[in-house]
Amino acid sequence: MTKNLFIKTYGCQMNVYDSDRMAGILKPLGFAPVDAPDQADMVILNTCHIREKAAEKVFSELGRIRQMRDARRAGGEDMVIGVAGCVAQAEGQEIVRRAPFVDIVFGPQSYHRLPEMVARAARAAGQPILETDLEADEKFDNLPTDTETTGPAAFLTVQEGCDKFCSFCVVPYTRGAEFSRPARDILAEAKRLLAAGVVEITLLGQNVNAWHGEAPDGADWSLGRLIRELAGLDGLRRLRYTTSHPLEMTSDLIAAHGEVPELMPYLHLPVQAGSNRILEAMNRRHDRDTYFRIIDRLRESRPDLALSGDFIVGFPGESEKDFLQTLNLVERVGYAQAYSFKYSPRPGTPASALELQVPEDEKSDRLQRLQDLLNRQQLAFNQATAGKTLDVLLERPGRRDGQLVGRSPYMQAVHVSAPAHRIGSVAPVRIVEGKANSLSGIIDGNMTGEAA
Repeated sequence: MTKNLFIKTYGCQMNVYDSDRMAGILKPLGFAPVDAPDQADMVILNTCHIREKAAEKVFSELGRIRQMRDARRAGGEDMVIGVAGCVAQAEGQEIVRRAPFVDIVFGPQSYHRLPEMVARAARAAGQPILETDLEADEKFDNLPTDTETTGPAAFLTVQEGCDKFCSFCVVPYTRGAEFSRPARDILAEAKRLLAAGVVEITLLGQNVNAWHGEAPDGADWSLGRLIRELAGLDGLRRLRYTTSHPLEMTSDLIAAHGEVPELMPYLHLPVQAGSNRILEAMNRRHDRDTYFRIIDRLRESRPDLALSGDFIVGFPGESEKDFLQTLNLVERVGYAQAYSFKYSPRPGTPASALELQVPEDEKSDRLQRLQDLLNRQQLAFNQATAGKTLDVLLERPGRRDGQLVGRSPYMQAVHVSAPAHRIGSVAPVRIVEGKANSLSGIIDGNMTGEAA
């Protein structure tokens, strides 16, 4: 008998990957994904602890889910409620206390045991199941090997956890220590994705460029070597990786950007702040000049490289002078896109106990000024593509009839008019207009892209 499964995914691409794996693990139990929670036999909230007030947003959503379950029970049906991910890992006991109607609470390294947890919940008579072990190697050893994809681009997790311990970040406490999957497992999963029709793979990790995995011959490979091996697989057109840390940008990886055509000219390399004083307080373990040197080497290797970054404003003790150094760094580097946030304390992190918290109105003012600059840079980058022809991977239907949406090599969303059978192809697109958040273009019929 088919049962309906709804998974709501918060936050990062790692969670998107994990949600897909959860659906695959539950498939043998008869669960099929649906698009809305009210008709689901099982609802899972796959949570993220990075954003502000993350836990409170989860509790608010759980209140709505509980009402849906009550309505189903009134009609003679039931619903299993699960909370997964980093909020579950960090605040599992609090979830059990505040929301005892939740059936299963499990961290990101425990979802491979979902079938067992579902069975235990059925026997538990209303007692929540709590699973928050941190054993990434066990999780990957127990993932299903069948691969289903929903498009030509896919994520592939190669590394989990973090040993950097930035003072503002909860990831080391919710994802555990750094763990690198063996190269043979990564290559095998990549081959399954390619056989299922994927042509672009994004390698994922909390510190993906810290990956150092065992090679098939027992040697130790770096991420640069892994990228070279993956690029040689039949059917792979494009490679990306995220998220990186400046400390792990090795010479071999930097060289790969210029030597591996399949590696797209786009890199997300967070810096968080432009002030050395604040970088030290954040425990980033690099300064602004080190970051500049890395950027210069990357652009020497790949001159057309587009950069993305992460920024936090209003970190405890940040002065106006510190903030102006962040603006200066942004102007010096030039970003194609970026993510920026106001600092908000995360319970249990060292920064949450720091004095000299920046007033909220100052945070808001600085964030607005930073985003104004970043938005201008993004618009200028997009507008500079007008008149150029870019290879675009067509991924999905657009909002209008006859429209498809794809991604340029630089991660820009590109809208074109094309029939649906072109989805999955890499087409040469002449860019007509660069907008704030996307490009529009025309497939160039006079040039040869991948056959549709």
